[in-house]
Amino acid sequence: MTKPLLEVHNLRKVFKKADGSQHVAVDDISFHLETGEIFSFLGPNGAGKSTTINMITTQLTPTSGTIKIAGRDIRTDPINARRKIGIVAQYNNLDRGLTAFENLVYHGRYFGMTTQAAEQRANELLADFGLSEWRQDYVKSFSGGMAQRLKIARAIMHRPQLLFLDEPTTGLDPAYREILWDHVLRLNRQQQTTVFLTTHYMEEPERFSDHVAIYQQGKIRALGTIPELRQLVPAASIVYATVDAVTAPLLQELNQQPFIKEILQKDEKNLAIFPNTDDQILQQVLPIFEQQPVKLENIRLSFASLDDIFVHVTEHPTEMEVKAHA
Repeated sequence: MTKPLLEVHNLRKVFKKADGSQHVAVDDISFHLETGEIFSFLGPNGAGKSTTINMITTQLTPTSGTIKIAGRDIRTDPINARRKIGIVAQYNNLDRGLTAFENLVYHGRYFGMTTQAAEQRANELLADFGLSEWRQDYVKSFSGGMAQRLKIARAIMHRPQLLFLDEPTTGLDPAYREILWDHVLRLNRQQQTTVFLTTHYMEEPERFSDHVAIYQQGKIRALGTIPELRQLVPAASIVYATVDAVTAPLLQELNQQPFIKEILQKDEKNLAIFPNTDDQILQQVLPIFEQQPVKLENIRLSFASLDDIFVHVTEHPTEMEVKAHA
């Protein structure tokens, strides 16, 4: 049986504050990634995602625990670890004083490639990412989408086995998001590049990820495939209803119905209703809205989305358990 590409065991990071107290940013987490999978790390700001990634990528020393990449401990062999990973940061960390071509060649040379090999690889990647026309342009003139494509090209210059994507499509329009995902999926499927993703766009892990971890307050609250995570919510099917205004009498009436297991008020207009059964649920729910002095703007029955799962898990943290794959 082959070893996982990335193994994280009992990882912990504690920061000391100026007043002498301690902040536990990462609290005894364990998980692993198989070669060729796409893994998504989801959590609110301040959950500990960046701290975890910084430890895995050797930028931060753990307080305790072990991290292995391709079977080797990154503490005892950090150089080997860095050769096997590529990082696409959320912020633009390209060298703005260099051209697109120079950014890639410099990165390749840093990782030990010969000048000839680096230049050949750079030209191939610029063509793959549709940037050949701008190869000699300084990146300070690049649009956000062009810079993001170049960041991914640079991250894979040295053919890493593990690619970290930190909010890779933040601020990009839908067309550029699709272009970037097309490139990432080709890397994943054709070259078996393992992808570690953090994102606030729930549809991305829902569409592309093999496994998803939901992270909160330094702990992994749930981990598994999307079907496995759906088992953590009160019902796999959900009635989504939009009204002009959610009222207390409406909520009270819905909560009294025996065919409704749980209600989640997402905001002042939107409800997610978890039924006990899918059988005729819309026909049972509709009369309740009709009897209330509210305007029903939209109602539909759907499977629980990753957004619903994320909200439910983070609102019920003590009830969650890490699923498979840990």
